[in-house]
Amino acid sequence: MRAEDPDDPAPAPCAWTRFVDEARARVAQGAPLETRGTLTRLTGLVLEAVGLRVPVGAQCLVQMPGHASGQAPVLAEVVGFSGERAFLMPAGDVHGLASGASVTPAAPCAPMPRWGDPPRRAARAGLPGLPMGAGLLGRVVDAQGQPLDHAGALQDVVSAPMGRSPVNALDRDPVRVPLATGVRAIDALLTVGRGQRLGLFAGSGAGKSVLLGMMARGTCADVIVLGLIGERGREVKEFVEDTLGAAGRARSVVVVAPADAPPLLRLQGAMYATALAGHFRDQGRHVLLLMDSLTRYAMAQREIALAIGEPPATKGYPPSCFAKLPELVERSGNGLHGVGSVTAFYTVLVEGDDAQDPIADAARAILDGHIVLSRALAESGHFPAIDIERSASRVMHNVVPRAQLDLARRFRALHACYQKGHDLVQLGAYASGSDPALDEALRLQPQMAAFVQQDMFEAAPMEQSVADLAAVLEPRTP
Repeated sequence: MRAEDPDDPAPAPCAWTRFVDEARARVAQGAPLETRGTLTRLTGLVLEAVGLRVPVGAQCLVQMPGHASGQAPVLAEVVGFSGERAFLMPAGDVHGLASGASVTPAAPCAPMPRWGDPPRRAARAGLPGLPMGAGLLGRVVDAQGQPLDHAGALQDVVSAPMGRSPVNALDRDPVRVPLATGVRAIDALLTVGRGQRLGLFAGSGAGKSVLLGMMARGTCADVIVLGLIGERGREVKEFVEDTLGAAGRARSVVVVAPADAPPLLRLQGAMYATALAGHFRDQGRHVLLLMDSLTRYAMAQREIALAIGEPPATKGYPPSCFAKLPELVERSGNGLHGVGSVTAFYTVLVEGDDAQDPIADAARAILDGHIVLSRALAESGHFPAIDIERSASRVMHNVVPRAQLDLARRFRALHACYQKGHDLVQLGAYASGSDPALDEALRLQPQMAAFVQQDMFEAAPMEQSVADLAAVLEPRTP
């Protein structure tokens, strides 16, 4: 045997030695060892993987071994597990995946992508955080924070996690200050307070989007965050350019997750819009959050829950849907000790104008008020088609003076009296003088109807709206 020459170069370490050295280095640095799973099943919307031990909510990358397909990794999120099987929901197209594809956790320490770069690069980074900051004002982004408006990469933003701890209920200031929306019927008769959360209940074609645009242009809020969740893609550009307008867009952030987006992205879009509103609130700003729609958010959760085997309950909605709604809604409201606020409007699609729809009923119970749009009013050309009788603001008595509250109650009483006696008058079965309240309602009806109608591009100041309400009701019968 030849004696070792001290001058000879050291032999190259074997692969096993290099692996051990790298593992020791990662352990010394506190970096976790990488786990890797294997894709075993793809059924409908759900991916199943084995050999993967990551918590629910973790993001993973799914890719064919050897990159043979040339396909970019598919970003997926762990939504459940059963024994050794992990259930993942993809955030992109799964075309090209097959059994045996590798499933690895998205590296939390990957370099931060430049928001606005191609989505493929951002997907590889797999960051749990999304862009937030003043650089988003005036921009339109998708549920992953990627710009959709072709205005270049985002500037003056930071990457922050969407998951925020809920604010202690006792640390929130009560709703005491009114927030002007620019809509005369709402400001005078259904006054909204800063930090209030309301539902906009309507069937399809009743003017929900137009009313949201009116509030976005006429509100006195500092920042507007608009979430278009599960709506038609055609409406996005029309809403941004026509309904919202240049003035409303300048102080707005629009988050888009259209109907053809995977359910995971629709859920993420709603949570991202809520997190953005909370981010601006924490900076001391007063934010108006407009989400269209809460029903599509619940439907996305239903798709995910049913796909992973959760049993359906009311009208096919599993119990997790009704748990997700308050979890999302409670993130809005007033900030800590009155620093900033998020006033939120959530549109709720009432299928077939059925007020007992399970999502509508659940939303009505957890929100601080509801504004109902009437299809009959919309079909008659009455816009905004707000049904005053069926609408209510639960905090109005805390944010307006007694005089305005009395005027609003009197207006509602006269309106209800007119609606009840309308059929008798139309049939000619009512004799004038039989009911003094109905006589007064009939006399004031033209002015009352004109008061609650408003052009979509007209912004009414709150003080002027209250003065107009008093002017309508001041004349009395001699």
